[in-house]
This record gives sequence, structure tokens and C-alpha cells, in this order.
Amino acid sequence: MAKEKTALHKRIESGKRILLAEISPPTGSDSSVVVATAKRYAGKVHALGISDNRHGVCMSAFAAASLVAAQGVEPILHLVTRDRNRIALIADCLGADALGIRNVFCTSGTHQTLGRCRAARNVFDLDSVQLIRAIAGLAENGAIVGEERFDNAGPFCLGGVAAPYADPVELQIMRLVKKVDAGIHFLISQPVFDLEQFKIWWKEIVCLDLQKKVAVLAGIRVLGNVEQAKSFAAERPDPVVPESVLQRLASKSSPGAQRAEGIAIALETIGELAGLDGVRGFEIDGAGDDEAALEVTAKSALGVD
Repeated sequence: MAKEKTALHKRIESGKRILLAEISPPTGSDSSVVVATAKRYAGKVHALGISDNRHGVCMSAFAAASLVAAQGVEPILHLVTRDRNRIALIADCLGADALGIRNVFCTSGTHQTLGRCRAARNVFDLDSVQLIRAIAGLAENGAIVGEERFDNAGPFCLGGVAAPYADPVELQIMRLVKKVDAGIHFLISQPVFDLEQFKIWWKEIVCLDLQKKVAVLAGIRVLGNVEQAKSFAAERPDPVVPESVLQRLASKSSPGAQRAEGIAIALETIGELAGLDGVRGFEIDGAGDDEAALEVTAKSALGVD
């Protein structure tokens, strides 16, 4: 018997606006932390992304996604190719499928030398495009791991990263086309701070009608204070955090005022991007401050219908 598509998959196909949030599992093994977080987001987002060792070693995304699903919130399991070979990636994907978790976000991951665990060896057996293609076709073709096929695998709802600030933009667009051709269903952009550059990138997306082939969502990261913003900007060249944003945060003297300004910046960004034809929705990342993320979803009137 064919399995039902996920609610997120159905919403993508419906053409309706999509609202997601993203969380990072805790650094420890306390399941109550994940359960409490899932309950905060219940009924307020269409699905909740679970990052995969993004900021250091933490509870596995697989386990956290299972805990989130148990609270009635649909998870999006992130799979990072940096840390696993194709055997482990496909095994995790099949295990998630067995538990009813079929929203999978495929990403290569930030190189470990840019994080805390610099002594670790990377894997990168597959890149994100190869992983998307492999998962999309598991039910018919398991050759990537030496199998004929995996009967009854999926259907999966597959997502991936879009990088509006990658240079040159032409190469990034070529990579997005490959992801679409591989079988992806939705794309989430890196956090948007530089609106003008995002709009330049968006013109390229529209020129190729990519927004009509997959759901393209804008990533929104809430900057809680100026030090967090500077740290985030210094971690990597992209996404760009304009000096004007840093100055706005720095102009507020108290932690509470800086947090409120970060929320205001996020709301203004959503307001600007919501007016772009073809943007299907947003993913809100509170950078550890779930209450800030929820405040953004409430005040933006994005809502879950």
C-alpha cells in the first residue's frame, strides 16, 4: 500500500504559503528540552527543521526529529553529508521513513574546520545534489549503495539550501537547477540580511522559473544582540550582514533593546520579501531564542491556516 505524503509535501503541492522554523538539538541528551521546544511551536508552524550538528556535537537530529514528531509537530530531518558516508545516510533515511519522518533536508554542511570540532575528519562521500537524487529514487534504484531498490521507500519531501550571496551567482543558480532536476521539492535560502543582493538573486530565480518548479522560502534569522550579529558575520563570508544592520543593533544600549531591534529587523525583512512575486514562505530561526522566533511569527501575521 502506498504511503501518504507528508502534510508539508501536500502544502507545497497546493501552492499555499509555507511557514517553517528551525531549531538545533541540545548539546546534551535531555529529551525534555526537545519536547518542550516542540510544544512551543505546535500549531504555529507547518513543520519544524531539526539541524544536524550545525554548531557542534549535539543530540542527533534523527532522535530529536522523532521526539518532535511524537508531540504532533511535523519535523524536517536535516542530513549533512560532511559526517556520514552514503551507507549511513541512506540507512538513516530509511530508518526515518520507518518512523514516519519523510521530510528530509539535504545539505553538505559547514566544513568542520570552521566549527568547534576541528580535529574531526570529514566524509563528503556524496554532495547534497547526489544525496537528493539518491533519496528521490530509492524505491526504484538503490544502486548508490549496491542494492537493486528499496521497496516501499518514501515518498519523501526533499529540501535543500539556496545561497543568494554566493559568488559568482551564476554558479549558484546552476547548482540550484541541478537540485531541481535531482528531485527536490523546496529550497530554503541562507538567512537574508542584505535585501538588495537577495533581490538581484531573485531576478535570476524568476528568469529561469525555478520558483514555479519548487517552493522557494526565505531564511530569516533573528539577531539577538550586536555581539551575536558580529560573531555570525565573522564566522563566514556569507550570508552578508550589512554594516547598517550592525549599527542598528549597536545603537541600542540594553540587551532587551537590542533583542527588540533584532526582532524588528526580522519583521521588516519579512515585510520586504513577502512582496516579491513567487516567494512561497519563510523559515524562522531564533538562533537559540525560540520565544523571539515565535514573536516574529506572531507579529508578522504569517500564521498557520
